[in-house]
Amino acid sequence: MNFSLLSNLTSLGLPDNRLVGVIPLQICALPKLRHLNLSRNYLTGELPLCLQNLTMLEVVDIHSNHIDSPIPPEVGNLKMLIHLDLSSNKLHGTIPPTLGLLSNLRLLNLSQNDLDGFIPLEIGNCVNLYHIDLEDNFFVGPIPSSVAKLRNLTHLYLGGNSFTCPIPLSLVYLTNLIVLDLHGNKFDCAIPLKIGDLYSLTHLDLSFNNFTSSIPSSIGNLTSLTHLYLQENKLGGSIPTEIGNLNNLRFLDLSSNNLVGKIPIELENLIPIFPSYFSPVSLNLSYNHLSGPIPEKLMAAFTPAAFLGNKDLTQFDETPAHRRFSVVFHMTVFIPLATIVSSCIVGSCFLIRRTKKSVQPKTTEKNGNFLSIWNYDGGIVGIAYEDIINATEDFDIKYCIGTGGYGSVYRARLPNGKVVALKKLHRLEAEDPSFDKSFRNEVKHLTKVRHRSIIKLHGFCLHRRCMFLVYEYMENGSLFCVLRDDVEAVELDWSKRINLVQDMAHALSYMHHDCAQPIVHRDISSNNILLNSKMQAFVSDFGTARLLNHDSSSNFTTNIGGTYGYIAPGEQYFILHKLFFPFFTLTVELNDIFEISSSMHINDL
Repeated sequence: MNFSLLSNLTSLGLPDNRLVGVIPLQICALPKLRHLNLSRNYLTGELPLCLQNLTMLEVVDIHSNHIDSPIPPEVGNLKMLIHLDLSSNKLHGTIPPTLGLLSNLRLLNLSQNDLDGFIPLEIGNCVNLYHIDLEDNFFVGPIPSSVAKLRNLTHLYLGGNSFTCPIPLSLVYLTNLIVLDLHGNKFDCAIPLKIGDLYSLTHLDLSFNNFTSSIPSSIGNLTSLTHLYLQENKLGGSIPTEIGNLNNLRFLDLSSNNLVGKIPIELENLIPIFPSYFSPVSLNLSYNHLSGPIPEKLMAAFTPAAFLGNKDLTQFDETPAHRRFSVVFHMTVFIPLATIVSSCIVGSCFLIRRTKKSVQPKTTEKNGNFLSIWNYDGGIVGIAYEDIINATEDFDIKYCIGTGGYGSVYRARLPNGKVVALKKLHRLEAEDPSFDKSFRNEVKHLTKVRHRSIIKLHGFCLHRRCMFLVYEYMENGSLFCVLRDDVEAVELDWSKRINLVQDMAHALSYMHHDCAQPIVHRDISSNNILLNSKMQAFVSDFGTARLLNHDSSSNFTTNIGGTYGYIAPGEQYFILHKLFFPFFTLTVELNDIFEISSSMHINDL
């Protein structure tokens, strides 16, 4: 297409297609262009330098492609730019200091690339920024103190890099910050004592670092917090009693640290009087050095898994007194909750009958706020049950993109433009205890793991009338489909297969060795390895996964689980077999015979 003929064009949007090749230079002949959206395609090559001539540009969104180049310094010429999203590409090199010339920039997303080096000090000149996402790159060094100039910043995602201390004390001036995510870096200092000044925070993630010293008591000032992740650090001292002040907290993970002393009874304040089934409190204090008795209400509200690995904690003693307390507690909590929910349902049905709206029965049954779903990664704000129903037209077959071991998979575009995948359990399957168990097992594991090569679970709905999971969307489907397609299998050359092996090896190593309690997937098959637009691999389908005990002398199970077929001696064997045997003597048909099911796990072979 000759774009030069469209000299008056102001908006060009071609997302979610199968566009290939380089970005055409003719786009640079559109002097009035304000919005450019080429996201979620298969574009390759470099970012055209001539884009600097489009000085009217306000939005540049080229995320989820295969762009392989540095960010050109000429980006600083786009003075009108408000939104810059180049995430999920193959960008490399450093962030050019000229980015600091974009004083109107509000959103900057460079996540999931191969960028490295330091964040330039000049970023502090982008004073209108409210959202920065630099996750999953190779950035090093400390966070520049100039970030503190970004007083409008609400979301700061720096996880999955190699940032180091010191954390600038001036960071506490970002009082509008809602999300601060520094997980998976190399911070090895104390958590700043004044972190409690960030009073707008709802999500604080400092997990998977080497933070030392004690948890500052000032965290108790963050009364808006809903998510607090401090697991997998070297934090010592006792748990601050002030954490009990965080009445909005729904996820607290302090596992795998060096915490000592008693569990403060003030943590009982975190248990809401009327907890919603879809907004449970999640508590993990496992694998520390805690001692003394576990407060009774915590024992009643949480499973023993929340306290594992603390050998000096008082063991669970199911005395008659504790059993009575637990029964009374749950009756006090859930009977009023059930009464309220039942009243809402009856009232809704009555109103629906009165208004005589022409709504199909199954849709009517599903309506209601109590079917809202959770968001775990901060990336999708305000997902509601109604959004899912509207996006799929009540799970119309035309949105179905496949079926799995249980349930069907749908593709849905949410109101905010984000595309997600939905796995929905059919009504008959929902009534089967084995399917229901697998579904809930997947929720249990995916809400606890955080790794770049494990599929993200954005949310879920586990109401008996409608059960579905919401995942990030994988553009290239499963490895099985790619290997079965003659053309795509050839395109998946040796180097790409090595990259897939590395992705899977990192994911399995994380599950086996880096989780508080090792997770064995038990069904690593090509159907359960999904590929995104960059042909990066992600482990999915945790329906048959199980936890292993740290103290167990044997890491294998004798019961069969996973896909029927060839039983491999370990999960790692599957990766080498499925990806590299086709290069030797096996045919496609023979590969099918040797489909791997991971069911026996002997010392993580």
